[in-house]
Amino acid sequence: MANLKEIRARISSVGSTMQITSAMKMVSAAKLKRAQDAILQMRPYSDKLTELLNNLISSIDSSENNIYSKKRKLNSVLLVTITSNRGLCGGFNSFIIKQAKALIKNEYKNTNVSILSIGKKSSEHFTKNSFNVVGTYDDLLSDITYDGTCKIAEKIMIEFVDGKYDKVVLVYNQFKNAATQIVKSENFLPLKNEEKAQERPFNYIFEPSQESIVEELIPRSLKTQLFKAILDSNASEHGARMTAMHKATDNASELKKELTLTYNKARQAAITGEILEIVGGAEALKG
Repeated sequence: MANLKEIRARISSVGSTMQITSAMKMVSAAKLKRAQDAILQMRPYSDKLTELLNNLISSIDSSENNIYSKKRKLNSVLLVTITSNRGLCGGFNSFIIKQAKALIKNEYKNTNVSILSIGKKSSEHFTKNSFNVVGTYDDLLSDITYDGTCKIAEKIMIEFVDGKYDKVVLVYNQFKNAATQIVKSENFLPLKNEEKAQERPFNYIFEPSQESIVEELIPRSLKTQLFKAILDSNASEHGARMTAMHKATDNASELKKELTLTYNKARQAAITGEILEIVGGAEALKG
């Protein structure tokens, strides 16, 4: 059994750790509120824009001018992985890394896969393990803005149009609630023509032209889609960290109770031993 001094040191260490994890939980809870408000305000606009685009896409696909829905032979794929810059958030980052590796190993095993990383955790992992990382945008997560996201989306769209990539997939955590994040592998490019869209009896009059739709609506929808994914990931990160710190605080509290009980038992045993020594000494003197 450890001596009393060692147990007291461990109790003090666990107590300090518990204070840190509790403080981090409170900070994440405050940040989660802002991040959750941002994604909940963004989703209706993004969903409506996507719905409008899906209604129009069947008609636009008939035009050769729709450069964003051209389906080519799958030779080169770009995975856009969205993680965090910091750890201590449970399996938040590892789930994205595992999902990206699974896509590379299974679904896109016969293609050249490149990775565009948003977040230090995925950037460090894929760079360290010699994956084909074509770009890292870790600083974006320090100050998430629509303008900053647009620059990344524009770069991806240009490279897709130029034929550098035949498909682009977003891999990120979708925010459901503070305790639940859903790992998503979302198609970004090329645009998919849903069968339901072809069955809808909508006849659209394009004003001024279909080219304007391609030049304005589709790029805006793609930029919004990427921005929503980053906001989803940001809210998921704070939710995952808050949950992880809550569990860590509870575990530290339980460990502190166990150590305190062990300390009391050891202290009682030491006192009992001292009493027995005194009594034994007294009996020896009488003898």
